[in-house]
Amino acid sequence: MFTYGIMPPLMFVGMILFMLYGFPVAFSLAAVGLFFGVIGILTGHFDPVFLQALPHRFFGIVSNDLLLAIPFFTFMGAILERCGLAEDLLEGTGKLFGAIPGGLAYAVIVVGAILGAITGTVAASVITMGVISLPIMLRYGYNQRLATGVIAASGTITQLIPPSLVLVVLADQLGRSVGDMYLGAIGPSLLQVAIFLVFILILSIVRPKDMPPLPPEVRGELDMKLLFKVLAGMIPSIVLIFLVLGTIFMGLATPTEAGALGVVGAMALAAMHRRLTWPLIRQGMSSTMHITSMVVFILIGSTCFSLVFQGMDGSLWIEHLLTGLPGGPIGFLIFVNIFIFILAFFLDFFEIAFIVIPMLAPVAQALGIDLIWFGVLICINMQTSFMHPPFGFALFYLRSIAPREVKTTDIYMGALPWLVMQLILVAVVIFWPQSVTHWLDKGPQVDPNSINIIVPGFGENTGDQMPNFGLPPIGSDDKGNTQLPGLSLPALDGLPGEQPAGGEQKPEQKPKVDLSQPPIIQ
Repeated sequence: MFTYGIMPPLMFVGMILFMLYGFPVAFSLAAVGLFFGVIGILTGHFDPVFLQALPHRFFGIVSNDLLLAIPFFTFMGAILERCGLAEDLLEGTGKLFGAIPGGLAYAVIVVGAILGAITGTVAASVITMGVISLPIMLRYGYNQRLATGVIAASGTITQLIPPSLVLVVLADQLGRSVGDMYLGAIGPSLLQVAIFLVFILILSIVRPKDMPPLPPEVRGELDMKLLFKVLAGMIPSIVLIFLVLGTIFMGLATPTEAGALGVVGAMALAAMHRRLTWPLIRQGMSSTMHITSMVVFILIGSTCFSLVFQGMDGSLWIEHLLTGLPGGPIGFLIFVNIFIFILAFFLDFFEIAFIVIPMLAPVAQALGIDLIWFGVLICINMQTSFMHPPFGFALFYLRSIAPREVKTTDIYMGALPWLVMQLILVAVVIFWPQSVTHWLDKGPQVDPNSINIIVPGFGENTGDQMPNFGLPPIGSDDKGNTQLPGLSLPALDGLPGEQPAGGEQKPEQKPKVDLSQPPIIQ
């Protein structure tokens, strides 16, 4: 425990105490880091020069182009939250599935996945679907716990489905490509949607009274008009998804550029729905400013803490603790996920990503764990931070817009089955890593030891033998001195520029090398 001294554990405990006291996380991290930085200088752990790296780290944060994707995606989600797209999708999809038991629940899950792929923010998805769907579901006999649970869970899918803000932050902290992180999240996000749909299917068979179909006068007839209405809501969403994700996967745009394209597409959709107004833009800018400034301040505080923590050999302490866990990489992953599951009761996903992930990433890399797989796995686990009773943010969002007759205990109890399903997905991804790695483009696999370069035109020189370029082999001269070809100078006969004493100047001997042919690489 104290192999590397008492300072690393004291720093960790100090950080936890500050957060339990309720002091803002960004300032807690910076205060603990600077306080122990002074102690580290006084106790001789490092020189004062060590802290001169802080300004460079601060500049690296504010000049990081990748983090520009956060305000772009946040602003895009803020506009789409108010542009009317979700209303059209939910109304059309609800009527499309309304004839079967659980039809509205199916619609909420499908629309939640689509909104997750175009907004990237949990608050927008949960609030929008709660305002539209929850009164309808309660009016037509849905169980309160089921209705609130499916809305909260379908909103948290946004955490995992690209272009999730969590994946952007994790890619930055793990030093990996955002595009690869998005590709790795495709499989688990599809599995999550499938698990939710299967759960609704089983419940509709076992307890159909908890989710009755809509009456015919509400859902209307399944005709071309309804299908056209559903497609009218789907097609703009698909176009926007291509603008954001398609351009990243095809290599046409960086995540930051794709976020800018998404903002333009969101504003175009708002204009199509005649809701693009200055108040809407001003509200979107205000929420974007708050989230972005919060992220930057947490990053500055966390980099201050992590620099001093490394100076105190904290990274070696963490690695020493975690690499000795029983079970190897699987034991490490199980421990880390339990640890993050507990932290998610108290910390936001930004705080977990900026504080905990930099400590865990070197250990995961030392154990040979693929960091893309590790990042996606952590992202799945951090979904639970929005569903934890009593501090889950998705539950708070839902409580703020739910009717008074919906009890808070019903919201909390309704979240528990969906929380279990999210943990099931964590276990599936741990024991089936191909669900993440299958989607990654690994490129051609080439063994460097199998590469053989053959340069034609050297006569009898083949294989590993070096060409002699017309020089004599290694040997000795008449006086017994060793001669190395290419490293000895020819004897001068007279001064440079004069003809040798023997008579006419001999033509220059050129090496027998045919340089007109390119080298052959096998």
